[in-house]
Amino acid sequence: MPEVKYAPISDLLETIIDYRGKTPPKSPEGIPTLTAANVKNGRIDLSKVSYVSKETYERWTTRGFPKARDVMITTEAPVGEVAPFPGDQTYLMTRRVIAMRGKEGILHNDFLLYVLLSSKFKNRLLEKARGSTVPRVLKTDITELEIPVPDFEIQKKISRVFASIDEKIELNRQTNQTLETIAQAIFKSWFVDFEPVKAKMAALETGGTTEEAELAAMCAISGKDQATLARLQKKDPEAYQKLTETAGLFPSVMQDSELGEIPKGWQNRALYDTAEYVNGAVFKAQDFSAYNNGFPIIKIAELKQGVSAGTKFTEKKVPDKYFLKNDDVLYSWSGSPETSLEVFKWFGGNGWLNQHIFKLNFESNEQKYFTYFLLRQIKPLLIATAKQKQTTGLGHVTVADMKRIKQPYPNKELLICFAEKVGSIYEMCSVSDKEISNLAKIREALLPKLLSEEIDPNRLKNNQPKNATSPAEAESC
Repeated sequence: MPEVKYAPISDLLETIIDYRGKTPPKSPEGIPTLTAANVKNGRIDLSKVSYVSKETYERWTTRGFPKARDVMITTEAPVGEVAPFPGDQTYLMTRRVIAMRGKEGILHNDFLLYVLLSSKFKNRLLEKARGSTVPRVLKTDITELEIPVPDFEIQKKISRVFASIDEKIELNRQTNQTLETIAQAIFKSWFVDFEPVKAKMAALETGGTTEEAELAAMCAISGKDQATLARLQKKDPEAYQKLTETAGLFPSVMQDSELGEIPKGWQNRALYDTAEYVNGAVFKAQDFSAYNNGFPIIKIAELKQGVSAGTKFTEKKVPDKYFLKNDDVLYSWSGSPETSLEVFKWFGGNGWLNQHIFKLNFESNEQKYFTYFLLRQIKPLLIATAKQKQTTGLGHVTVADMKRIKQPYPNKELLICFAEKVGSIYEMCSVSDKEISNLAKIREALLPKLLSEEIDPNRLKNNQPKNATSPAEAESC
């Protein structure tokens, strides 16, 4: 097999763009900005952006600006996240991110992207990070690292292989986003805005009968008007009856509480009482094992990118309550508020939970689905809570905070009904998340074999590893 050549990234670049200085002044509209927070897992996340005026954009880009498919990499908060610069419209790249463009015929941008996505490169970069609370790297820390440089045509073929994997990953992400949006909309309607309850109340206040109030709630729950429901009753009596039963679970009266008015019969329950929250164990350097013996220690980094070459392992005897397995629900309560405070489903296999992360134990699936979507719903509140105690870029949500934050909590029958409504969505997203994790591992396993030409990219039928349905199978290609 041919020897793989290596060279410093700096020798392979046509240009590198790095904005320094102050953050540009924001504008209510105009040109969207891309910050380190927008660069996640090989893609650009545009769920939250700010804007600058055209004048600011022109002033900020006098030293050049990225082009479509230039490779962006973050230098801080967090370190080493990469994504291609989008080409769908004009964006302003701001601080804590640099953009690199490979020399034509020497370094293909997409190939550079996939090399930078590999855990091997990320770990080499993290070794250069400085700063105890908010790790950061310099531009030179990135560009002085050596990467493999196969023939340019081989780079393009490898990129096409990984692009096909990424297309499937992105399709799964988009599907999950759509499904979770549906589930979150149901949660908000039922448990935040109390729409079925208010629909009943409005019908009764205008002189409607109990039956008319029930029908109004059915309209609120289904999103259908009365005429459509009448047709549903004839076409699918069973579905209509189920909808009627769901509407009957909502009261037609509100009651006063410390949170304001909530549906009659509901409770105000502390967030800390919506599950059993188990904080992770404390591990010290002497607990780490040699040669990755034992089980991996799951920190925030593993929640975001899975178990990698930089993950520490331990053979230490740890109480069972800290043991993780697939499908566990976790909440990261400490770190950079905007990027670290999040509820996760874990699909990285068995491991030990590190401190700063809660493992959530539930009495039932009904409780699990409600609490998971509750944590999604109140994420802005939790971020704001963490920011109040933020120091040197880090913030946290304490147990005291979780006992103080209270939410309206429905009765058991309505919890069961909600679980029947969103349970299939939750589980479908979990299956899709597992596939995303598996595809990322396949990509990781294929890279060194494609570089060494142990696997010929031309052999991969439809740009997919033949019969490779797992990382282990990819290894054996």
